[in-house]
Amino acid sequence: MPLSANNPDRKSWLHVDKNSDFPIQNIPFGVFLTRDDIITIGTRIGDTAIDLGALHQLGYFDGIALTDDIFLQDTLNDFIADGRKTWRAVRHRIAKIFDAENAALKNNVKHKEIVLFRLDEIEMQLPVQIGDYTDFYSSIEHATNVGTMFRDPDNALMPNWLHIPVGYHGRSSSIIPSEIPVHRPQGQTLPNGATEPVFGPSRLVDFELEMAFITTDANDLGEPIPVEEAEEYIFGLVLLNDWSARDIQKWEYVPLGPFLAKNFASSISPWIVTLDALEPYRVEGPKAIKPQLDYLQYKGKKSFDINLEVAIQPKGAKELVVSKSNFKYMYWNMSQQLAHHTVNGCPVNSGDMMGSGTISGSTPDSYGSMLELTWRGENPIKMKDGSERKFINDNDTVIMRGYCEKDGTRIGFGQVSTELLPVFSKK
Repeated sequence: MPLSANNPDRKSWLHVDKNSDFPIQNIPFGVFLTRDDIITIGTRIGDTAIDLGALHQLGYFDGIALTDDIFLQDTLNDFIADGRKTWRAVRHRIAKIFDAENAALKNNVKHKEIVLFRLDEIEMQLPVQIGDYTDFYSSIEHATNVGTMFRDPDNALMPNWLHIPVGYHGRSSSIIPSEIPVHRPQGQTLPNGATEPVFGPSRLVDFELEMAFITTDANDLGEPIPVEEAEEYIFGLVLLNDWSARDIQKWEYVPLGPFLAKNFASSISPWIVTLDALEPYRVEGPKAIKPQLDYLQYKGKKSFDINLEVAIQPKGAKELVVSKSNFKYMYWNMSQQLAHHTVNGCPVNSGDMMGSGTISGSTPDSYGSMLELTWRGENPIKMKDGSERKFINDNDTVIMRGYCEKDGTRIGFGQVSTELLPVFSKK
């Protein structure tokens, strides 16, 4: 099926600002609470949210094989499980309904009142029930920076790093959508010069600039997913702030890796941008430094040119952009990550989430964490209000944004914005 929804010449009868992340060529999917306290699956064009459940009930998806309740659910899991053929058909129909040349809904005032919402009339929810969460470690620049800090430049990368997409199985219970605040975590740390650990609040709370992809039902237990088929099972992407407590992590990560340093929270943007919408922005990824095993070798362009930025906003002050990076820097791409994840027969389900790992570029202004940007706190960043940051302070808000742009068309993710609150205390 040709991707007619991506036609750069298509215009919508809904208003779309010139620099909007959500033109009619995007058509992301999300879940929101309406002004009538009803949870529905929807999409967005410009600054208008669209209730797909209501649109379906009104007959606008006639001819597409959909169950009556497919959009009347509080997660996208069942819709995602229907597979790429269904996602494409629905996305193409939405593009047709809201095309400037199509007056069917445009001229139906009654239907528009039921289907369309202003953004201030809705509350975005977590878009999927995330059964499993995996976090990779796939930026060679990030891995090199961290290895240089904690080992030495000559042994920055571990011996396995150039051979496998390193990752760990995380937790899903504390993955939250944008605008939900996070409390400063507590745990064990080993202060400099101490021989015994202490318990208390993390002093080194950090963001990690990542993206994550959402999968559909993919394979049975024991069945690997070939690297060339991997994209068939990837629904779309979100921005991911994988919060980290560096001092807790330093003490606990040997021998099994991060635990309390990571599982207190991860924040994602609420709109899932489909792989189809990102099709025009494919680019070549970094060249392999060492030969890769056959099951990780691929053909074609598997990376995507997605501009990323991170801003920090102290309470009551203006934000400062502290990092500008790009998803195309990832050494290991999504297809390789999914192929490796399943090569041992691990099953993947609808709604599973796979984090890219921190995305850093080659220049200091493109690093994807405060650990790197301030080089372990040695080079503090001055905010616009004159205060300095080595890591994230209480009541700071971390904002991540991402978008693609080519030939006058911009496809974006909106943002994931999260405030760091002080340590939790019962009122």
